Amino acid sequence: MPTAAPDLIGLAVQTLGTLLFFVLFLLVWRQSGIISLGSWTLAWLLEALALVFVWFYFSSGQVAWLAPYSFLEYSYALALAAAARMENLGTSKNWNKGLRALAGYPVFLAIVYALGLHHRFETFHALHSLVLAGLYLYGASRLHGGIGSGARWFRYALTALSAASLWHAAIFYSVYRQDGALIWPAYLRYYNLYDLALQTMLAFSAMAMWIENQRYRILSLDAELDRVRSETQKGLDQDRLTGLRNQAALEKSLESGEGFSGVVAVCDMDNFKSINDRFGHLVGDEILRNVGHLLRASIRQEDEAFRWGGDEFVILFHNQNRAVATSRMRALRDRLGGFQVRGYGMMPISFSWGTAELQGGSLRKALDDADRQMYANKRQQAQPEPQPPA
Repeated sequence: MPTAAPDLIGLAVQTLGTLLFFVLFLLVWRQSGIISLGSWTLAWLLEALALVFVWFYFSSGQVAWLAPYSFLEYSYALALAAAARMENLGTSKNWNKGLRALAGYPVFLAIVYALGLHHRFETFHALHSLVLAGLYLYGASRLHGGIGSGARWFRYALTALSAASLWHAAIFYSVYRQDGALIWPAYLRYYNLYDLALQTMLAFSAMAMWIENQRYRILSLDAELDRVRSETQKGLDQDRLTGLRNQAALEKSLESGEGFSGVVAVCDMDNFKSINDRFGHLVGDEILRNVGHLLRASIRQEDEAFRWGGDEFVILFHNQNRAVATSRMRALRDRLGGFQVRGYGMMPISFSWGTAELQGGSLRKALDDADRQMYANKRQQAQPEPQPPA
């Protein structure tokens, strides 16, 4: 029989509070389906069942009830550590670790029986509190990488529970040494309430940690959505044949109203219709595709190349002067002069271009100026060369 009257009021309050935590986590788990919340639910259920066995012990005085009580408390501490690790790392691997750790419980019972500590509640609970203290401290140490205030408060709660368990062990051992002659100190009359207070902080810390975890997941999803939107927008603004930006992207640049400083170049392939008529559109598409690759490889990262339509292209040379842009366009012309088509061999491609330099003015006006110059150059090239006099 126990050596003194138990704190039944505190035990009742602790049991009801634990059941409340169980119901709360059960509802949240059922709504969310998150595995870690299922582990929290299991932890509070195990603690509630453990307290029921304490009731049985105090009601009957049979020390046999201490074995299931201790096993459930042991499992509760392991479930807490596993749940915390799941929430912190977003993984369920700790279930396997927790199940393997349960194999250590028979070792605890063997020590209890070997030392003859199973005959009295005080000695049994003293050793049991030492084991719980170690488990709580281990769980706190495994959360050293946790981020957010929820994880920090959870570590504090586990550390406080570890310290309280050590204090419980010392008090119960002291009562045992008094051989039951000393009435339990006032502290022991309310130790269930102290445990409930720490468990309450643990429960709220767990909820805070879960909320923070969900917040980080939402932020990650937002970042992923931004990336998908960016890639989708990039796909919408890309010409599939040439890989250059398309006419819609050019229109956006023209309508943005942002000032542009640099050179606008408009180029158009000469006699491209005759190539399509003679060799077919597949050959024409291959030529356009290779011209697009050549344009992308010939401009800087900060420059932009667009397929304006058909065989017409626009290049924006940012922060560049007309002399340099003209030199780049001549290099492009020279490279296209040695163009080869698979199955057809050498097929020199010529094109006409025009440029317009701009310093923070209207991009649309500069584009119109470059386009007019390009057509003027094309007409000039189309004029027959003067024949020498006979």
